Amino acid sequence: MDKKTEEFYIRLKEELSNTSEWPTEYLYKFIVPTDARKIEEVENAFDNMGAVIKTHQSKAGKYTSVSINVMMESPADVVEKYIEVSSIEGIISF
Repeated sequence: MDKKTEEFYIRLKEELSNTSEWPTEYLYKFIVPTDARKIEEVENAFDNMGAVIKTHQSKAGKYTSVSINVMMESPADVVEKYIEVSSIEGIISF
């Protein structure tokens, strides 16, 4: 992980610590190329966590947004999950 990305995750963890009481429900949003395997990879990362997952394909069908609402224990867990899914080729998180 490069320094800029590492600094981003440190800032995110701090902001989450200061703005939420933990555990809390957290909403992840990702965009992936419309490919059943890639969508499944994202969904599998949240398997057995009680997550509510919604997908929506772009108008042109090239991309799919994946929204995941899930109870997370701590800001560190939120960041850990972002890092885990960042290995999926073509994924964009926001």
